[in-house]
Amino acid sequence: MELHNLTPSKGSVKSGKRIARGQGSGRGGTATRGHKGAKSRSGYSSKRGFEGGQMPLQMRLPKRGFKNINRINYVALNVSRIQEISEKFGLTEFNKETLYKHGFIGKTDLVKVLGNGDISVKVSVDVDAVSKSAIEKIESAGGSVKKD
Repeated sequence: MELHNLTPSKGSVKSGKRIARGQGSGRGGTATRGHKGAKSRSGYSSKRGFEGGQMPLQMRLPKRGFKNINRINYVALNVSRIQEISEKFGLTEFNKETLYKHGFIGKTDLVKVLGNGDISVKVSVDVDAVSKSAIEKIESAGGSVKKD
């Protein structure tokens, strides 16, 4: 058996509907498009969200809230998570490069260390933002904190 000998098993492949190939085919005449109207014409394509002239759903629903264009989105990294990471990977220095290298953040993410949990490992942290409680916990464990 070779590639050019392969064929699908009997009955597994159906031939497509041959539309608009004369009256004898059973799909001639209007070619299954019905009579008249835009949908029967060649070149027809409906606009996205068009509902036949009825007010579309996205226009019927109210607008709500607003999006603050000055918002800065940080990836939250708790002190307890730093403890886990340092135990698992043996890291003592936490900066954006090492966090990215180990897959905890994306390349362009901003990182903020938060003070949830406890830490007993001496680590140095160099990220975009750190909360006051996180600074206290890291420094009480003998570590150091540097903000960009």
